[in-house]
Order: sequence, then C-alpha cells, then structure tokens
Amino acid sequence: MNVETILKSKGRNTVTVAADATIAKAAELLRREMIGAVLVLDQSGALVGILSERDIVHALSEHGASVFGEPVSTVMTRKLLSCGREDTINDLMARMTEARIRHLPVLENGRLCGIVSIGDVVKYRLEEVEFEAGQLRDYVATAG
Repeated sequence: MNVETILKSKGRNTVTVAADATIAKAAELLRREMIGAVLVLDQSGALVGILSERDIVHALSEHGASVFGEPVSTVMTRKLLSCGREDTINDLMARMTEARIRHLPVLENGRLCGIVSIGDVVKYRLEEVEFEAGQLRDYVATAG
C-alpha cells in the first residue's frame, strides 16, 4: 500500500495558514479542524513550513502567552520532510519514526497535493495486517 491509496480514501484536502498569520489564528484553526498540524504557505502559495501543536507548546513554554500574537513564521518548522504519492506505508513509518514527526506533506513535482498523518499510516497498516492475517487463515483452512 502506498500514499496514493491513502489519499484516494481520505482525500487530498489540506489545511493551510499564511506565514504571517498569528499563532493564535493557527491554534484556533487546529482546534476547529481537529488536527495536529497546519501547513504554512508564503504569499505566493508556496509551502514554506509546518506548524504543529508541538511547535506551539514549545514556543509557549519558552516565550509565554505573548507568543500567540507572533506570526506563525517565527515558530514553524522550516526544515520540511515530505513524501510522494508512490512512497509505501513502510517508507512513511520509517521516516516518521526516525524524524519523530507525525505529519508529512505529500508533494508531486514540488507541488502540495495532500498530507498524511501518523494516524493515517497506522490505520492503513492495520488494514494491511488484517488482510494478510485473513489470507493466511484462508490458506491454512483450505490446505488442511
């Protein structure tokens, strides 16, 4: 199973915020959409970062509540890891585990075409495991 399979099922919608939006606005967006990260776009619409709940908590701990008035660009993660539509579930699990991240933007020819979360990866990996177990049960039942 690959990223394209996940996107076909969950959709390609992404939640984005402008780099100059306030952290308060981004936090409200995270709450309203019930998501853990928002992709950050510059004025031209190019992907320039990602802002996660973890980024906000770290900034709040370091700077206090005044950080909510600051632009997203001051605390977002700029060093983006991403994936492509052909990457496998195993590729994503390895990348996310190694980098200790929970969200990967999906890029095609440098353009944003979706986002995959660790929840998506776990869900589809469990489906794979259940399918494989069913196949083995069927094989054992018919081989005996």
